[in-house]
Amino acid sequence: MLELNHGFRVVDLHARLDPGDEEEVATRGRETTPEALERELHQAGVVRAVVSPGHRPPDEGYLRANNAVARLSVDRPFLAFARIGGPRDPSDRATARLRNLTASREPHHAGPDDIEQYAYDDRFHGFTLAPSADGLPDDETLAELEEVSLPVVVHGGRDFPPDAVAETLLDREFPVVLSGFGGYPLDRDLMREAIDLLGEHDHLYLDTHQVRFRSVLERALLEHPDRVMFGSGAPEIHPSVGVMEILTLDVSEDVMRRAFSANASRVVEGLAPGES
Repeated sequence: MLELNHGFRVVDLHARLDPGDEEEVATRGRETTPEALERELHQAGVVRAVVSPGHRPPDEGYLRANNAVARLSVDRPFLAFARIGGPRDPSDRATARLRNLTASREPHHAGPDDIEQYAYDDRFHGFTLAPSADGLPDDETLAELEEVSLPVVVHGGRDFPPDAVAETLLDREFPVVLSGFGGYPLDRDLMREAIDLLGEHDHLYLDTHQVRFRSVLERALLEHPDRVMFGSGAPEIHPSVGVMEILTLDVSEDVMRRAFSANASRVVEGLAPGES
């Protein structure tokens, strides 16, 4: 793919980086090495990207994967976010609510000590949370996330919709970046609900990962130009695809500039211009 020449400084809030490329080729059908990811980001004009590991098998946890991602990010334009899981079921089913009353952390779940260690390890710049896949942290762990106050990229969707995000996370004092406008996969109504939440919660932001509806993107950017950040979804999606989707919107260059870089640079210190 040819390199894009758009003239914007672009940083990416949503990319995946996994160790063990042979396994990734076997299970996902394509190469996801650090070199391949770096090359594709360069082709899209992305100067810096937040990376975290993809889903690991149940009961494995993310300690090894997080450390591997941090190691692979050295001397590359990547910022490692530590992926964490917890013991609570994020669904709104009555059985889930009942189980959550007695849920306790297993060894593979992140606890307050893990959050503290990640937060004060200069290799990590934030956290990634995918509750429908990995579970929700308990209150003690969420309190530690609030204490360290690093940004948390949250994978929402039909199993963890925006109202559940608001109920469980948005009363905490740390930045929440709701991936894909909270509507993955392609749920326009959930995306609209997430945009509505921006007016109620100052610490909420949205990234553009797999938001394919122009009207939804334009509405969010025009109504909340300081709260939307570019997220590509690489390597599943070539980052040039996401960049072009923003470039073809009917919004001003100033709004694009905020989405591509300025907004994320305020929330994630390592993405600021002097850091890349």
